Amino acid sequence: MEYVVICLASLAVSGLTLFSGFGLGTVLTPVMALFFPLETAVAVTAVVHFANNLFKLTLFGRQADLGVTLRFGLPALVASFAGAWVLVGVAGLDPLFSYSLGGGQFFVTPVKLLVGVLIVFFAVLELRGGKRQAIPAAWLPLGGVVSGFFGGLSGNQGAFRSAFLLGAGLGKDAFIATGVVLACVVDVTRLGVYAGMPGSHMITDNAGLVVAATLSASLGVHYSRKVLKKMTIQTVRLLVGAMLLALGMGLASGLI
Repeated sequence: MEYVVICLASLAVSGLTLFSGFGLGTVLTPVMALFFPLETAVAVTAVVHFANNLFKLTLFGRQADLGVTLRFGLPALVASFAGAWVLVGVAGLDPLFSYSLGGGQFFVTPVKLLVGVLIVFFAVLELRGGKRQAIPAAWLPLGGVVSGFFGGLSGNQGAFRSAFLLGAGLGKDAFIATGVVLACVVDVTRLGVYAGMPGSHMITDNAGLVVAATLSASLGVHYSRKVLKKMTIQTVRLLVGAMLLALGMGLASGLI
């Protein structure tokens, strides 16, 4: 049963992440957690996420913008360590509040509320901006700092990365390719940390599931690539803005 649920989730979400640059880990981790302990879910998802990004790298890597990658990626790499350090200090903070909905209990933590509000802010800027660049390209280094810091703090670096890359004046292929290169850099760093996590050894114990989920995610990317040819950069901007808004509201409300 877990193979069916996890593979379907990987197939569906990976298609959307090709356009947005984020979402696979956000959705797949809780799905994995339905069948495995959380630490195992995190480790297995990280491997699937990295393998899927490597596949996308083979498809789009050559179209990445080197200048944007360096201006954004280097600050992000440094800031991610700062975010991880802060995480150690805030991990024990109590939730601000909790509530029940549909038989489930949801908790709103300080980190998720902050990240969610910021993502909603960027989403509103993008959706209101139309063809105008809502976040100027000159802010790319700052975007790297914000993305890297909150990536280390909460794992939600992809949403911030996409929000800032939209203002870099990239075409749709360069936007996707640059985001993929930056995601691979972050994934390598994350996997180095996760290698020491309890439960990471269970990745080899579930190698079949990892392979199946990775192939499903790659299939989703393959079919979405065909759709991409028919889309304009403005359509991609609107889609990313809508997904940013949904993710931010989900985080701020404790639903994600």
